[in-house]
Amino acid sequence: MESMTIHHSGVKTALTLLATVFLAVTVPAAASESVQGEASGNEAEARQIVERADQVRFPAEGFQVDVVITTTGSDQEADVRKYRVLSKGNTNSVVMVLEPASERGQIMLMKGRDLWVFMPEVSQPIRLAFSQRLTGQVANGDLARANFAADYNPKLLRSEKIGGDDYHVLELTAADRGVTYQRVLYWVREKDFWPYRAEFYSLSNRLLKTCRYENFKTMEGKKRPTRLVMEDALRGGEQSVMDYGGMKLRDLPDKIFTKDYLKKLD
Repeated sequence: MESMTIHHSGVKTALTLLATVFLAVTVPAAASESVQGEASGNEAEARQIVERADQVRFPAEGFQVDVVITTTGSDQEADVRKYRVLSKGNTNSVVMVLEPASERGQIMLMKGRDLWVFMPEVSQPIRLAFSQRLTGQVANGDLARANFAADYNPKLLRSEKIGGDDYHVLELTAADRGVTYQRVLYWVREKDFWPYRAEFYSLSNRLLKTCRYENFKTMEGKKRPTRLVMEDALRGGEQSVMDYGGMKLRDLPDKIFTKDYLKKLD
């Protein structure tokens, strides 16, 4: 009987040890799966917010819009430039210089992550970087490519109340080094996904400039920001205001967004 009792006790001990080992393995795994699920959910929510804000800014269909950029500084007269943008699907766009007259005829072509400028006096197109300055505080990518959802990996940081409204605060990290900015902090109003403010950072995490989205008006069936105010965060004193107007939907065949077709545009 004593022998049987000892044997039974040994079995119980072995089972206890086995259960302990099983829990040690399965509980952390379950916790890891839970954390991964939460992270995945956060990323999906953040991406949806950015996509909705992109839809507020511009139509998903082909469209045309005119942009006036006015740059002012503490020690300079206002510099005014006018552009016409043709865009399709956020991955193809053409930017035509309307003013100043001395630069009329220059055209930027964006296809995917590639950007070129065509100049009447130069036979071959010149490749450009999206981050390169176009005028004032406006980079090439600010005008030619405004697709945050495709260019950045978003993360929802927090909710913030401003002036009685709740805003999502997101961190956008560049999908690769070819995009306009390496990091963006982005404020989007929760109730309607209106973009409110953005801060643009360099690769070294230095704040380059800030942007405010203002003057919401109905264009092509949706209220959109018709004014972007971009301010220099490094030196201060310089400001570029981008005013959008004359937006209309257009049927834009793919052939428009080719190097050979650009000379036919007017």
